[in-house]
Amino acid sequence: MKTGNETLRIGILSFAHMHAESYGRALTAMPGVELMGIADDDTDRGRDAAQRHGVRFYPSYPALLADKPDGVAICAENARHAALTIMAAEAGAHVICEKPLATTIADGQAMLAACQSAGVILMTAFPMRFSAPVAEVKALLARGGLGRVHACTATNPGQMPARHRRWFVDKELAGGGAATDHTVHVADLLRWYLGCEVVEVYAQLNRIIHADAVEVETGGLLLLTFADGAFASIDCSWSRPLVHTTWGGVTLELVGEAGVVTVNAFKQTITAHGERSGKASAIYWGSDADQAMIAEFIAAVREGRQPLVTGYDGYKAMEIALAAYRSAAIGQPVRLPLG
Repeated sequence: MKTGNETLRIGILSFAHMHAESYGRALTAMPGVELMGIADDDTDRGRDAAQRHGVRFYPSYPALLADKPDGVAICAENARHAALTIMAAEAGAHVICEKPLATTIADGQAMLAACQSAGVILMTAFPMRFSAPVAEVKALLARGGLGRVHACTATNPGQMPARHRRWFVDKELAGGGAATDHTVHVADLLRWYLGCEVVEVYAQLNRIIHADAVEVETGGLLLLTFADGAFASIDCSWSRPLVHTTWGGVTLELVGEAGVVTVNAFKQTITAHGERSGKASAIYWGSDADQAMIAEFIAAVREGRQPLVTGYDGYKAMEIALAAYRSAAIGQPVRLPLG
């Protein structure tokens, strides 16, 4: 654990995920933190990122870890999270890992075990927990404002991943399609809100939209049953057109004993209509969830404590997504935990 007067040195392993850009900006702007460098197995991508952020480019992941960072942000392709997390843990570096935590149960368990054995933090990158509207509803629930929650409808629609992020539609690298990409954020919020685990998942997945473009599912609907009897639905589609004002969106409507509340994590925007672009765009004015999430990771490292979002949280959200694939394949509900 470092004191508040000591500089924390943080590295970024891979710029495969688009969120690495905002994490880099957040780390660079944070007092008492040094973005020490970037490593990437795609040399051109890594060098370009290092140049944009004004930091050193390391020729390999072991080279960056040999320079003894206090922590790393892992933004690689989903299937590569496990290997990099284990490598970082063995080097004594704390980890914040992009979602989903992994693409298999075995990899997720190996990540948890490696970090626990090494005595390092494993945080899952779930920035939606740090969204101001989302946090406000959590506070409402914590003080009993809705009473017991009986049901929830949730959506996380998004645009088809851009061409320069084609690995998002590669089943081997991403683990799947829209269900992998857009289930885990909402699943994590539901577990957080209800303080309860999911015990059953039923899912229908399809490739009705973008059917000619990709071979992974592009739409899905999950039905979740919680241990206390509450239930929820999750729309996890890539259904938004490329001309939509935002790339994605997270909404939840919770029905409780004392009322109903609706939360929209992406509502803090102004819609602008541009003659030059020929389309509407969203100008965000709200709080920076990514920056708040990175600040929580840094605080947890400094204070030697578990972060608000743990590796186990990421594991349980990933488990729900994996159960959705199993359910869709057999056409039946799947019980959790997966073994």
